Amino acid sequence: MSENNHGNDAGNRLGNLAAMLQQGSGKGHPPVETWNPPYCGDIGLEIKADGTWCYRGSPINRPALVRLFASVLRKDVDGKTYLVTPDERVDVAVADAPFLAVEMELTGHPPHQELVFRTNVDDVVPCGPAHPLRFAVDEKTGAIKPYLRVRGRLEALVTRAVTHELLNLAVDTEPVGIRSGGILFLIPDAPVFGEN
Repeated sequence: MSENNHGNDAGNRLGNLAAMLQQGSGKGHPPVETWNPPYCGDIGLEIKADGTWCYRGSPINRPALVRLFASVLRKDVDGKTYLVTPDERVDVAVADAPFLAVEMELTGHPPHQELVFRTNVDDVVPCGPAHPLRFAVDEKTGAIKPYLRVRGRLEALVTRAVTHELLNLAVDTEPVGIRSGGILFLIPDAPVFGEN
């Protein structure tokens, strides 16, 4: 499936956004928090719970395009997630979190250890005061679901396999927590591990 094969101006919107972003791409993430473009509505972008990006119901299968779009995501105080360029802001429907934390590395030794995560879009994020962990409990399953702040208000849901690694590092405090970057992130009581 080609993301641009819709035969009308609205269908070419995804390709136009990609071209606009590519022209301005450089090192690091663009300063989307400082941009205030007009709101241009919903063009059919969504991020499923498994991290799959879709355009009008069809998966976007080009990893470079997904990484490019991920670099200009922003979650505003209204709780909505947007793809933001200097010229426009469009809705992105997010099923859970916009990113997944798919890999974790431990550096240092307690109590000075640091956890470094890699996301499904290749952001490398050191957990600490600027990138805290938070733990939620799934209301349906009772599972612990860890989230890592990646940038702004955007979070990565820690995948099930990495959640098991993470919980194995829990320190025996009251309550139990995970240490990283000089912070103890408390884990709520939950009967089971994450189900993602």
